[in-house]
Amino acid sequence: MSDSERRKRFEKVASKRVQFIIDKLDLLGNCANRSNYEYTEDDVKKMFYTIKERIRQIEVVYKEELNKQNKDKFKF
Repeated sequence: MSDSERRKRFEKVASKRVQFIIDKLDLLGNCANRSNYEYTEDDVKKMFYTIKERIRQIEVVYKEELNKQNKDKFKF
């Protein structure tokens, strides 16, 4: 598979997956309506800590992959 094809595939797949996550976050946001749901400040902290931690972990994976590419190249 050429770099161009891999790039197009990434854009297609990643775009759909990012939109899916955004849509699910919007659904989670609907749970903020206190007329319909009961939750505590601790519940909110736990939810967002978990979400942020997972995002941080995935970001590390991407950065490690980018660093692999840079380490493999010869430089003076």
